[in-house]
Amino acid sequence: MSSRKVTRIVAAFAATAMLALGAAVATSAPASASPSTQYRVVCYTTAYAGPFTNYAHQAASIWNASTNNVDLVHCGSNLVIYYTYGGGSYAVRYSLGNGYVVIDYYQAQQYSPLRIMTHEIGHILGLNDYYNGDCSLLMSGGSAGPACTNPWPRWDEAATVDYYFSFGFASNGTQVFRDSWPATKTSAVAR
Repeated sequence: MSSRKVTRIVAAFAATAMLALGAAVATSAPASASPSTQYRVVCYTTAYAGPFTNYAHQAASIWNASTNNVDLVHCGSNLVIYYTYGGGSYAVRYSLGNGYVVIDYYQAQQYSPLRIMTHEIGHILGLNDYYNGDCSLLMSGGSAGPACTNPWPRWDEAATVDYYFSFGFASNGTQVFRDSWPATKTSAVAR
């Protein structure tokens, strides 16, 4: 196991312990670390994810396996995952690694729920939509059609996330990412 991976695992455990003690969430490595070794732990919660809890954990694992400078850990509320009945799946990013994701139950019956979850978390990690219909591109969202079930970010998407977390990219205020998935029937919100 590489020293970078060991450091990431130790940081994840430390973030969980700090959260349990009521401390602030871990952010980045010491300033003395080189940009390629800086990373951030993004604590997420599935307390409101309902039937999408397992998809959230799978999506976090996919992002953790695809990137080197960020770890998604089930340890708090930098990222809150909700579900709803109608209204569409979307993400709201307050800043890099902070925000919430809403998964539409009806859309998840038509499109791959794991692809939706991983895509929406991609927004929280700094990525924008790129509607080009290419199934190999995670951020193409629903433009790739219901038959596309690929939940993995392409190498360049993962590299962009690594770059943002390595160099301290900051988004310009709150950003809302809607309409990644074509509209389905609407109903009451369960959030």
